[in-house]
Amino acid sequence: MALAGHQSEPNRLESCLDQPMELDILEVISSTPSLLPAKYYDADTTKPISCGLHTMEELLSWRRSEANPFNVAVAPLAPREPPLASSPRRTLVSHDMMGGYLDDRFVQGTSSETPYAFYHWHYIDIFNYFTHQLVTIPPAVWTNAAHKHGVVVLGTFITEWTDGATMCEAFLKDEESYRKVADKLVQISQYYGFDGWLVNIENVLTEAAVRNTPLFLRYLTEQMHERVSGSLVLWYDSVVQDGQLKWQNELNQSNRMFFDACDGFFTNYNWTEQNLEWMKEYSGIQGRQADVYVGVDVFARGKVVGGMFETNKALEIIRRHNFSAAIFAPGWVYESLSDRSEFRKNQDKFWSLLSDHLYVHQLAAQLPFISSFCQGFGKAVYWRGQVEAARSWFNLTAQEIQSLYFHPDLQGQGWLRTRGCPEDAWNGGCSLLLEGVIPAALRTPVCAKILSLHVPLALKTLVSIVYKASAGIVVSLQLKTIDAIRCTHVNVQEVGFTGDNQLMNQFSQLCGNLNPSGWTHRCSQLELHSCILREVCVLIHRVGEPQDTPFSCRLGELMVLDVADLQAPPPAVKGLCVNDVVWLRGAGSSPETRSSYLHLNATLRWDYPLELVRYFRVYWRRLRGPDPRIPPGQLVLVDRAYSSLFRVTELAVPDPPGLLELVVEPVIRKGVPVPESHWGRRPLSYIEESAL
Repeated sequence: MALAGHQSEPNRLESCLDQPMELDILEVISSTPSLLPAKYYDADTTKPISCGLHTMEELLSWRRSEANPFNVAVAPLAPREPPLASSPRRTLVSHDMMGGYLDDRFVQGTSSETPYAFYHWHYIDIFNYFTHQLVTIPPAVWTNAAHKHGVVVLGTFITEWTDGATMCEAFLKDEESYRKVADKLVQISQYYGFDGWLVNIENVLTEAAVRNTPLFLRYLTEQMHERVSGSLVLWYDSVVQDGQLKWQNELNQSNRMFFDACDGFFTNYNWTEQNLEWMKEYSGIQGRQADVYVGVDVFARGKVVGGMFETNKALEIIRRHNFSAAIFAPGWVYESLSDRSEFRKNQDKFWSLLSDHLYVHQLAAQLPFISSFCQGFGKAVYWRGQVEAARSWFNLTAQEIQSLYFHPDLQGQGWLRTRGCPEDAWNGGCSLLLEGVIPAALRTPVCAKILSLHVPLALKTLVSIVYKASAGIVVSLQLKTIDAIRCTHVNVQEVGFTGDNQLMNQFSQLCGNLNPSGWTHRCSQLELHSCILREVCVLIHRVGEPQDTPFSCRLGELMVLDVADLQAPPPAVKGLCVNDVVWLRGAGSSPETRSSYLHLNATLRWDYPLELVRYFRVYWRRLRGPDPRIPPGQLVLVDRAYSSLFRVTELAVPDPPGLLELVVEPVIRKGVPVPESHWGRRPLSYIEESAL
């Protein structure tokens, strides 16, 4: 049974930002139906979810004031080297899986034993979330993960079949009509924080509609460029200039009018090498060859080149002719291969086969740079090598900067492999596992290049690494900087525990020897001048006589910090608000939450600079219940939050009357703990309506 609640004070965010943090909120448990918009919240749990738009009426009536605040991406698009516009051959991934909005629709993550995820971001430039809904709004979890890696995210605007033709006839009839549609698409992209659209008109068009289609595309593209930095609008190879639905499998005179009106062209999948040879010489493409994305269907439907584990054959031909590539539905490795417990292995195999034809872009980040290599899912949630929550989980927003994944052969019987491993981790759901065999003939250390970056380093830079290594090897880091006359390395020194230095005291929890879980922490302080970090390599040194030496090294975390930034005290959480409360009794998504307990569901908002944090920990504790003899409880972790907006769901609380406290702890990027005095706190008291 769902019960709504109402507060005895105004429910607006503006009102609670000015309230003292110790001021109680009084909740009255009533039988009033929940007022939460059903399409934005799971019906059973009130968990926030992502969704698209199905009808033109929904699109034209869309308003920011009625949009889904939980689906707003919190990660800005990171800069990269080279910039996308300067990349001569690009790679687009179009993610089409089982109708879309699956586990990824849960904005705050969900429990999932074998979810689909993507983590080879360094190979791709553009990510398109594709469904057959009229307007596909990418789930925020995908936009956040892609943006962290400098990858542009596109939604999809698609019309199909007879209904699509009727819809196009209406919205493409005149300038006023198509501008209304384009304006709404721009507003949606701007509000939710993604970067543009794939436009896919897969139905016949009347003479008037096809005449206005390039005008619609040009207006949409211009408005996107004006309002969303780095945005793109791409056209899919479908209708031609006379309005017929005829897939051309190439750019030619029949569809050039659409290409000329937007940022790029995504070809259909049934091309041959002759199509690419002809396109390369086509006058209508000159100067824009990188804007033609040759489509590759990984499912290999129809008469196509490659597909499945032979997708590399298509990529080899596409790159030979210097075109960009659009890889459609690489989730084939998840959908079609029966053993999903082998997903990581199959995913790594697929992208490894393509790697010779893909181009790694460098993430242009600023200090602090930090990654635990978490892939956004796992068998447990870890914090500093300890299990924080023993459950399978999936949340791509939790994904941190990913490594380069590769499988090079070494001399003789030697080999090296890097992969994400969920069996043990330092923070999040997995660690980066380096494993292989050092061949007897190899006299130099094995060098595993794990990151390709463009990160300006500080005058005094602190480097911290957390790892576990097998016996018989020594592990060290190699940082490569861009060669420049001004870049000089002055000094390198190990950081330890000794001394009264304030910085060392701050890092006493990070730097040292072994902890009980077997992890090793090592920190070094570098003195540099005008240097830019471009590569991070892990060096594996053999100890002892030359022989084939099996090894493994589990990398838990890498941090590169500006020493000067560590001196600044962290800010405090401000204005913790509680609203949109729904009480549930005898409901829930799991056996534990389908009991007769009273369950609290509520939205928390607070103010904190998001650029400073990795995430927040949200806690609760009981302060007072109906039995005054029971003392206040300890803080209990609810979950991690990755923005300053979080929905508490299915939280079992004592029966009313009661008083509890909700607490928010920032976990900041520079690695030092935030004092409890700077955490956000809000007491919440609750009573039955009948008690009034």
